[in-house]
Amino acid sequence: MTGTMTGRLRVASIAVLMLAACVAAALAQSQTQSYPNRPIRLVVGFPPGGAVDIIARIYAQGLSARLGQPVVVENKPGIGGNLASDIVAKSAPDGYTLLHGTENVFISNPHVYGARMPFDPFKDVVPVTSLVSNQVVLTVNPSLPANTLQEFVELARSSKQPMFYASIGNGSNHHLAMEMLKQHVGIELTHVPYRGGGPAALALLSGDVSVMFGGGSVVPTIKSGKLRGLATTGSVRNPATPELPTIAESYPGFEALSWHGVFAPAGTPQPIMDRLRQELTAVAAQPEFKERLAVTGSGEPYVVTPEALTARINSDYEKYGKLIRSIGVKLE
Repeated sequence: MTGTMTGRLRVASIAVLMLAACVAAALAQSQTQSYPNRPIRLVVGFPPGGAVDIIARIYAQGLSARLGQPVVVENKPGIGGNLASDIVAKSAPDGYTLLHGTENVFISNPHVYGARMPFDPFKDVVPVTSLVSNQVVLTVNPSLPANTLQEFVELARSSKQPMFYASIGNGSNHHLAMEMLKQHVGIELTHVPYRGGGPAALALLSGDVSVMFGGGSVVPTIKSGKLRGLATTGSVRNPATPELPTIAESYPGFEALSWHGVFAPAGTPQPIMDRLRQELTAVAAQPEFKERLAVTGSGEPYVVTPEALTARINSDYEKYGKLIRSIGVKLE
C-alpha cells in the first residue's frame, strides 16, 4: 500500500511540475506576443548633454513612435558606463530594460577595471543591434594660440607648463584617442577625466582644460564659435564638420572611431530581440535620423548584425588592450 501511495504521489508531483511548466511557457509566450505593453527603460551610462545622451534621445523618440510605448531615457553616469551596464545586466530579461552601450564598456573597461568590473560584458548582456558610428573632433579653448592641428602639436611640444586635456572618463574612446594622438605625434598632455561629454565640454569652455576630443557635446559649440575645432579622427572628413581636416591628412595612419549600440540582459526571449532589432533598424533607416545625427555632430547610422558587432567587439578588445597596456591606464 505504501509503495502504491508513493508511486501515486510521484506521478502527481510530476503532473504538477509539468502543468507548472506549461503555464510558465504559456505565460512567457503571452508576454512575448503582447510586447511591449508598458514603458521601456533605456539606461544611458553618461549624463545629459553629451553625445551619448543626444544619440540615445534621438532614437528613443523614433523607437517609441514605432512601438507605441514610451521609451524613457534614464541617465546613470558612473564608472565609465559600468554603472548603467550593471543595472541592465541585473534586470529582468523581458525587453523592458535596455542599455545604450558605448564601445568602451566592452573594449576598454575590462582592461582598465579588471576584476572590479561589476558584471561580465561578454556574458551578462547581449547585442540587439549597433546604431551609430562616430569620429570625434580635436577641440581647443579659443584662448589657446593654436588655429591648426600643426600649431597645436608645436605648442604642446614647446610648452613649459603642463597642458591638460578632458575626457568623458578613464578608458573612454575620447581618452584613448588622445593617448593614441600623443604617441602618434610625440606630445605630452595631462589627463583629466570627467563623467561625460557635457561636463568635459563645460570644463573646456571655462578654461579648466585646454583641449579634448568630443562629438555631439562640442560640435554645436564649435559652430557657434565658442570653441575651436582643429581636426577629426576618421579616415575621411566628418560630414558634420567638413571644413575640418582629418588628423590623418597631416599625420598618416591615425584613426579613432567610436560606436554605440543597444544591448539587452542575457536571456531576453528571441522574439523580443528580433522585434527590437527590426524597429531599431527601421529608425536608423529614416532620413530624419541621419539628419538629426548630422546636425548635432553625433555621427552617422551604423547598423550591422549582432554577429558582426560581436566580431568587432572582440577585435577592438584586443586592439585597445594593447594600447591600454602600453600607456599603463590605471583605475582611478
